[in-house]
Amino acid sequence: MTSSRPYLIRALYEWIVDNECTPHLLVGVEYPNVQVPDGYASEGQIVLNVSPSAVRHLNLGNDAVSFEGRFGGVAHNLFIPAAAVMAIYARENGQGMVFETEAPTVAEDAAPVAPEVDRGPKDEGPDDEPPRPSGRPSLKVVK
Repeated sequence: MTSSRPYLIRALYEWIVDNECTPHLLVGVEYPNVQVPDGYASEGQIVLNVSPSAVRHLNLGNDAVSFEGRFGGVAHNLFIPAAAVMAIYARENGQGMVFETEAPTVAEDAAPVAPEVDRGPKDEGPDDEPPRPSGRPSLKVVK
């Protein structure tokens, strides 16, 4: 069976918006093929406001979440594989869901990806396994 994560993300997103709250995604930026602006992540994670008023062209697909968002007044295209989403929750009250960490699968490595973003030199060889986030995900209050 396919992962239930993208279906839950879509359902919770709709529920949060319907209740006039602000949906936030907690994303593991070290997951393969994650494309977010450099310099905004902390401890391998980034919190993204994905409310309808904060993003453009939001696509909550089965394979990934993608949208255009502004960081420091500059528009960026973001691409987040569904398995990289660690949590979705409402900013106002913290209600939502935290997901278990998933290891990348062979199908995800072979899936189409967004255009490559230069993140500087990498020490990984072609046969090395990508780094995994350590510890448990944690939610932080964003004001």
